[in-house]
Amino acid sequence: MSKTLDHVIVSKIVRFAYLIEGSLQYRKVKDFTYDLLENDRYRYKRWFDFFMIFIILSSVLILVIGVKKPVPQWLDDYDLYFVTTIFIVEYLVRMWVYSDMHKIVIRASEESRYLHHPLSLYKLVGMIARDKWHYIISPSAIIDLVAILPSYRQIRILRILVLFRAFKMLRYARSLSGFLFILKSKKFELITLLTLTAFFVFIAGIMLYVFEGDGDNPNILNLFDAFYWALVTISTVGYGDISPVTPEGRVVSMLIIMTGVGLIAFMTSIIVSSFSERLIELREDRVVQEVGKKSHIIVICGFGIMGRKVAQGLLAEGRELIVLERDEEIAQKAHSSGYRSICADASQSSIFEQIGIEERISHVLCLTSDDEQNAFIAINVKSLNPDVTVTVRCSDKEIADKLRYAGIDQVIIPEEITALMGVVHAGEPVAFEALRSIIAYKGESHIDEVQVEPGSVLEYKRIEALKTKTFRLIILGIVRLNEEGEKDFLFNPDDETELLAGDDLVVMGHPAAIAHFKREVE
Repeated sequence: MSKTLDHVIVSKIVRFAYLIEGSLQYRKVKDFTYDLLENDRYRYKRWFDFFMIFIILSSVLILVIGVKKPVPQWLDDYDLYFVTTIFIVEYLVRMWVYSDMHKIVIRASEESRYLHHPLSLYKLVGMIARDKWHYIISPSAIIDLVAILPSYRQIRILRILVLFRAFKMLRYARSLSGFLFILKSKKFELITLLTLTAFFVFIAGIMLYVFEGDGDNPNILNLFDAFYWALVTISTVGYGDISPVTPEGRVVSMLIIMTGVGLIAFMTSIIVSSFSERLIELREDRVVQEVGKKSHIIVICGFGIMGRKVAQGLLAEGRELIVLERDEEIAQKAHSSGYRSICADASQSSIFEQIGIEERISHVLCLTSDDEQNAFIAINVKSLNPDVTVTVRCSDKEIADKLRYAGIDQVIIPEEITALMGVVHAGEPVAFEALRSIIAYKGESHIDEVQVEPGSVLEYKRIEALKTKTFRLIILGIVRLNEEGEKDFLFNPDDETELLAGDDLVVMGHPAAIAHFKREVE
């Protein structure tokens, strides 16, 4: 190929790479494809995994059916054309999303311009091929490729490779992949156990062959038979097809049986300890996956007395919530109580990014017993997403003032609330009991709020036009931001009061009436 033609082809490839880089539609398609294949928190990946598991199991079932009787032609066509096409397309798509070829082209082009070296087509193709080769030789890609081979019916021995399609389920069943991760984390211990087992099988097999391989035992014809007996015996399976007949052979048998029991106990302890270490992490990964499919999630940081009470109330209202707790024992207690919980430090940004602070979390309640910890959590959340509503529990008046100045939405001082409730209880005990029953949802009347969204039917509407009597509701007041950006409560507004966007309308009534009113205005 001439240098001129080479330069023309490379130039066109580079221009096309920049075109792809600037294409928003291309990025959307690739991001969607990547999420569907790799992102466990993507809502549609679960259905894709179910579809692929069905394809794999149906393919293996066709192999099983064909053992005893001929497979119907439609099943053979289904396996040959449909299943094979799905596997080939998936293999190619996974290779596509593995890396961006246009980024490789752009990087090579910029380097060549910076170094004043010509970029050859051969070099460009080589860089792309090396990048994709890293994917091709990965274990998961090899399994995908081997799963395609049984489709070629001309080579019948390849049909047995259809069983490798079952290994593809490791991609789609997280419980299986989690088990492999556990085995990988104990690789050193398991390799040590395997080496020890092979050593004992080797020694016991040779000893039995020496003692009984000279004709005393008709079932031991060669060294392989002795090794087979040693492996079956040390695994405590004991088929009984080969048994020692000499006293020396029986002594070897007793020794290897005791060794096998010890090795199995050792292996069991390794697996159980690894499972216990990984179990909490697997559960929390499951929680993150479940949360990834939700929206308007409320995060409770701290599961003390106040955290438990708040969680009970939110659960009774049917809200989606998740508990973050640093103490592993308390986090486990929250999980046992039926709440989604994660053992994590809420002052770290990573946990909120993992849950989805940008699009899923609507409220964060900082309810630990440590004022400084609550302040760190609140500031951390606001730095990640200022639109999230943050409520902080605080006992120190000075810290509370600083939090309000920092823009925290709501700061609650429990001691002040307790004092106010105590005054009400001492002066008006009947009113206190009525208020407590409403707040605690013990009666038929509940208090709720309806937010006035911009452009909604409530915006610019007067109180008299709401027809609350028709809904059998009582309007207690309106929460509205003043000029200083602070919230004011307009108690019992008159009929001429006009609702504005951002107002919170506080109503009281039966839960069914409140729900009906919300449906009407929304």
